[in-house]
Formats: sequence, structure tokens, C-alpha cells
Amino acid sequence: MVYKDEYVLAFMDISPVNQGHLLVIPKNHYAYLSEVPEEIAARMFTIGQKLAKAIRKSGLKCEGINFFLADGEAAFQEVFHSHLHVFPRFKGDPFKIDADWSFSPTREELDEVAKRIRCSF
Repeated sequence: MVYKDEYVLAFMDISPVNQGHLLVIPKNHYAYLSEVPEEIAARMFTIGQKLAKAIRKSGLKCEGINFFLADGEAAFQEVFHSHLHVFPRFKGDPFKIDADWSFSPTREELDEVAKRIRCSF
């Protein structure tokens, strides 16, 4: 256990990307981020930010920090209790996100997608 308050817990990941990899979770069960009340989701990220600062100050190998939250099976969520990964990064570490970064939508496509999201907000 690294952190605990009345809303969230933070603890070491048992399958870390890098040394210092933490998980921040709500104390109550919510499978998906959309189920987490806004104030608790905000708390997860606030504590994540403070833990990121602590990782940087800890002396662990750290050239950067990633926050990663997998929401749904297609997004690689394996544990269905919403959780925020906070982990140190450094050049040459094993974490990779592989995608086709060459796709460039047109301005019209971007505007249409933005409109669809805005109308569903």
C-alpha cells in the first residue's frame, strides 16, 4: 500500500511495466470509468498526479511518467474494477503502444466526429 484515503487506494502493481508502477483504484467497485462518480474519478487523477511527483523524487529510474487507464476489453482492460496505472518511463523501457500513426483525417472528418461527440456529451 502506498496511499489510502476514504475514496481511493494506491498500491504497487504485481506485474509492473517498470519499477515503481502503481495502481490507483476507487475503494468502491466500478467496472468502467463511466460508472465512477466524477468526484472519485477526479480524486484518482489528483492522487495519481501526486504519486507521479513522488516517483520522480524517489530516486527510481524515471525520465517521464505515463498514466494509463484501460476502459473496456477492447482497450485491454483485464481487471474489471476501474483503475489508473501510474508508472515511470525511461528511454528503452519495455512499454510500447503500437498504432498506425500515419492516418490523417480531413478537416471535415474531424469536424463531423467532433460534432457527434459534442451532441452525445
